[in-house]
Amino acid sequence: MPFPDIDPIIFSLGPIVIRWYSLAYLVGVVLAALYGLSLLKNKNLWAKNTVPLNREQWLDFGFWAVLGIIIGGRLGYVVFYNPLYYLSNPLEIVQTWAGGMSFHGGMIGVAIAMILFMRKKGGNILSGLDLLAVGAPLGLFLGRIANFINGELYGRETGLPWGVIFPTGGDMPRHPSQLYEAALEGILLFLLIRYFTHIAYALRKPGLVAGIFGVGYAISRILVETVRLPDADKGYLYDGWLTYGMVLSAPMLIAGIVLIIYANKGKKYVRR
Repeated sequence: MPFPDIDPIIFSLGPIVIRWYSLAYLVGVVLAALYGLSLLKNKNLWAKNTVPLNREQWLDFGFWAVLGIIIGGRLGYVVFYNPLYYLSNPLEIVQTWAGGMSFHGGMIGVAIAMILFMRKKGGNILSGLDLLAVGAPLGLFLGRIANFINGELYGRETGLPWGVIFPTGGDMPRHPSQLYEAALEGILLFLLIRYFTHIAYALRKPGLVAGIFGVGYAISRILVETVRLPDADKGYLYDGWLTYGMVLSAPMLIAGIVLIIYANKGKKYVRR
């Protein structure tokens, strides 16, 4: 099937250019903030007297979150993907408008921001990380849709009927791996976490939801990496199947498992 004719630029006014990718980041943060706020209001989801933040504190954290995402995402891209180039061209590190953001770096950045914020406020750090995890799939979904609109991060050649001929991918149809990630990391992971927060009351065990997110994201990303083209400058790291994205996702998988085990060893909360 042909690639849809969607301009990556929504509109431009002089030097001001609004892109779908930038809008996806903005809307993703807003939706995650609103969703997190709705969970904070529902005190029945949390163990008694364990709601980590009030409304004002959560909204205050929004500024910290944006900084964490932008700084972490950019530095992650610089360090993980092209450190030698940016060591030779350090002024380009701050040129985020030129492209180049790492999800893994953004995740680390916002997690550090939450840890610092919770330490300042005296709240439970693990519950704070849980709050980040519940809304993260919303941002991931929008970000992957924006990747598709940009015609980037597509997959290997395929004969499947939903293969897409991307503008920069040659004449052969390819896996729309961005849409696979939007479905797995976005929709499916959101529904999975929603089950655990609202049916299994997982927020009553600090760190459990964050662990579920880490495992769910890592598995989703590793699965899609089997059909997604590796970064051109990295290629396959081993025997035509191991990619850099898999390597970066492995620590998330391990950290998620550790959090799940730790959370389930803690105090057993019962429903009110």
